[in-house]
Amino acid sequence: MAGSGGTKAVVAALAANLTIAALKFVAYLLTLSSSMLAEAIHSVADSGNQVLLLVGGKRAARQASPSHPFGYGRDRYIYAFIVSIVLFSVGGLFALYEAYHKWQDPHPIEGFWWWVPLAVLAGAIIAESFSLRTAVRESNPMRGTTGWVDFIRRSKAPELPVILLEDFAALLGLVFALFGVSLTLLTGNGLWDAAGTAMIGLLLVAIAAVLAIETKSLLLGESASREHLLLIEQAIAADDETRVIHLKTMHLGPEELLVAAKISVGRSDSGQEIARLIDGAERRIRDAVPIATLIYLEPDIFRSESVGRPAGPA
Repeated sequence: MAGSGGTKAVVAALAANLTIAALKFVAYLLTLSSSMLAEAIHSVADSGNQVLLLVGGKRAARQASPSHPFGYGRDRYIYAFIVSIVLFSVGGLFALYEAYHKWQDPHPIEGFWWWVPLAVLAGAIIAESFSLRTAVRESNPMRGTTGWVDFIRRSKAPELPVILLEDFAALLGLVFALFGVSLTLLTGNGLWDAAGTAMIGLLLVAIAAVLAIETKSLLLGESASREHLLLIEQAIAADDETRVIHLKTMHLGPEELLVAAKISVGRSDSGQEIARLIDGAERRIRDAVPIATLIYLEPDIFRSESVGRPAGPA
């Protein structure tokens, strides 16, 4: 996953989820707890999601081709969007269905193996806590002083926000499962197990919706951050001979930025002088914002009414 800084977090989450999923299935088979089944399917869905993120990162690293001249960077956004669909359908809807089924037949948890779900859930909480800690550590250098909500909303690299949300949902889901299983064991009423399962389902549907909204925005094409926009404008105007008339940017991938700008040149400048000004502006933009991989600058005569107008024929 070139340049994303999130591979370690994805691999850690994948290893944790595969192990936890196996233990949860064992606990379900021994107790027939719907909360344990919902959590097992949740872990399976999360494992599949991490595989999707790794595949998306690998496919996005392909070189541009004649049929895809702007490269494949958006593959990472596409696979992150698929993650939200998997989480919604396989995780959320299945848990809600299982909760409904258990509500119709609220059998208690009985037998010698009653302690197994509690042990598995306790171990899973510890494992997921380590996975979340890894994701937080990987995110901190990219996040800086930005709050967690803003980081998830504004991050151009989808892997870390996805893992952060998944790990957070996994921990909260385990708490819900522990709530349902514990009260079922204490009261002998299987409706508590059904309630815990329903809470897990609603949580996963909510997290999936957040992921879908954020990745949809990335798929549509988000502009550069405010910081990068300011750096680009400053780079263009740094030589006092050019200034920004109109500027548009779009992320082709987390580390690939398209910059299209109309910049001012002198009325009497020759073609050679205009080419020099454009080459200098491009060089300064790349130095200021290294992820600006594609830069298209159009020379024009500055007119006050043209400032902020969409690029097009003068």
